[in-house]
Amino acid sequence: MNIHELLPFLIPLILAEFILLAFTLHHILTHKNYKHGNRILWLIITIIGMQFIGPILYFLLGKEDN
Repeated sequence: MNIHELLPFLIPLILAEFILLAFTLHHILTHKNYKHGNRILWLIITIIGMQFIGPILYFLLGKEDN
């Protein structure tokens, strides 16, 4: 398989990943209340697990319902 054959699938996936990461970082930095943990913890989890896992964990476990 050639990388050029995979590009139509990889580009949307990469864009979705960065959009989700940006949205998550914005949400963490603009809110003060979290269900579990604190701002530093969620920043670390989001950045280390940046390939969908970190942001998804934040929205499932860390985001405070308003």
